[in-house]
Order: sequence, then structure tokens, then C-alpha cells
Amino acid sequence: MPTTRILTVDDSRSMRALLRLTLAGGGFDVAEAEDGQAALEWLEENEVDLIITDINMPRLDGFGFIETLRGQQRRHVNRPILVLTTECSVEKRAQARAAGATGWIVKPFDPAQLVAAVHRLAH
Repeated sequence: MPTTRILTVDDSRSMRALLRLTLAGGGFDVAEAEDGQAALEWLEENEVDLIITDINMPRLDGFGFIETLRGQQRRHVNRPILVLTTECSVEKRAQARAAGATGWIVKPFDPAQLVAAVHRLAH
């Protein structure tokens, strides 16, 4: 069975490192991007099974990234997208859902909970 490939999108280098450690430990192949724009560029030439994105980032935030991915690129229409953010308001969650997010996890995250969510969504 091929390894599940995940793209993490976060402007924090330490958060990307923490995600890599957690997800690689769960048996996943992890790629990283520092913001939505870098993620879109990376996805032009690469495939993933699932995306985990922050909301607050420079250049292109998580909402814009998700909307662009869902709206412009047909191959990503059904791709699971988890939002991982410090934001926890009902309005932000609704905005993420409207943009096309599949799920929402609040930072700081529980590593076991994140790995379980990824297993659920990626298969």
C-alpha cells in the first residue's frame, strides 16, 4: 500500500517541523509550504492525498488558498483539507467550511488526535 502524502502549509517553521515529526511518526510522507502561494506553486507539479493548512499566513492566507484550490483546480475538488489554526471562532470555522475545508483542528494540537484525523480523512 502506498504511503499517504500530506502537504502542510504554515508560515511557522517550528510548526512545520512539529507537524513533520508528528505525521512522519504516524507513517505519512510529509511535504511543506510556508504559505498558500508556495503551496499552490508546489501543487502545480506534485500530488498529495491530504492538505493541512493554517489560516493566518503572508501572501495568501488559508481561506484564499482553499478557495483557489477548490475553485480553479478540478483535481483538488475532493482533496481532504484540514485547517490547523489558533483561530477558534464559529465565524472562522464557517468561513473555512464555505471555502471548502474538510475539517478543523485548533492549535496546540494533540498529536494522536491529528494522526487519527488524517487516517480517517485520507483513506
